[in-house]
Amino acid sequence: MARGRSSGRGQAAAEAVTEQVDGGTARLVPDRDRPRAWTLLIDDAPQSHVDLDDPAHLSFEYQRRFGHVVDLAAPPGKPLRAVHLGGGALTLARYVAATRPRSTQQVVERDGALVQLVRRELPLDPRARIRVRTADAREGLAKVPDGWGDLVVADVFSGARTPAHLTSTEFLDEVRRALAPGGIYTANLADGPPLTHLRGQIATAAARFAELALITDPAVLRGKRFGNAVLVASDAPLPVAELTRRAASDPHSGRVLHGRELTDFAGGAVPVTDLRAVASPPPPPDAFR
Repeated sequence: MARGRSSGRGQAAAEAVTEQVDGGTARLVPDRDRPRAWTLLIDDAPQSHVDLDDPAHLSFEYQRRFGHVVDLAAPPGKPLRAVHLGGGALTLARYVAATRPRSTQQVVERDGALVQLVRRELPLDPRARIRVRTADAREGLAKVPDGWGDLVVADVFSGARTPAHLTSTEFLDEVRRALAPGGIYTANLADGPPLTHLRGQIATAAARFAELALITDPAVLRGKRFGNAVLVASDAPLPVAELTRRAASDPHSGRVLHGRELTDFAGGAVPVTDLRAVASPPPPPDAFR
C-alpha cells in the first residue's frame, strides 16, 4: 500500500492514496481544481468523484444523470428511502443526503476493503442516514423489506463489467419487490457497438416495468463509442420532459429516448433471464484515456 496525506482529513497538499482492495488496485486521486475533491479509480478505471466540501457536485457525466433522476423522484427537498447497489465512493448517497436531508439510505457494496478505504479517507457526514452493508448486490437487495424503497439505484461493476446476475428479469423481480408503489429504478449500463447488451437490458426492463426512459450520449446511441447509459424505469409515469431538458443542458449534452423511439432502438431484443445472462462487455483498452 502506498499513500499520502488525505484531504478528507483536512490536510493540505493532498497526495494520491493507493491501496489493494478486493476488486483490484484502488487509487484516490486529488482533484487539482477542487481542494477537497477526489476521484476513485479501480485498476485505472474511473469509478467515482467526490467533493467533500460540496457533495451536491457531480462531476461524472453518468452521475449527473443519476442526479437528475434523484431531483425528479419526488418534490424538492422531500426525503427519500433509497437503495444503492454498488457503493464506490458513495457519491450518489452523499448527493441524496445533501439535497434531500432526512433521507434514509441503504448502500450494498461487495468490496469490504473498498468500503473501509472510503470511510477512512472520504468520511461521510455523521448526520447522513446512510447504512453501508458489505454484501453481494442481489443478496443485499433480498434483505430490503417489501415496498421499502422510493428509489433503487444499480451501479455495480466488477472488473469494469456488470455481473451477469444483475442483468436478468429475475433480478428486476427483486427490484420491483423492494420498490414502493410508483418507485423508480435507475441503472448505469455500459456498452459499445453493436450495443447488444444495452438493447437486451432495455427489453429486460420493459418486461417488468410499464414506463422506461434512457439517457445517454448521442455518440453512444449511434454506436460511435463505448460509454454509459442511464436507464430509468417505473410503473408510474416518468418526468420525461424535464429529464430531457436537464440532459440537454448538461456540459456534455445527453439525449433521452422514451416510448416508441426507445422500443425501436431496442430493435426486437428479447428479455434476459438468469439462464442466459452474461456480464456486460468489457470496455476497450482506450476507453478511459
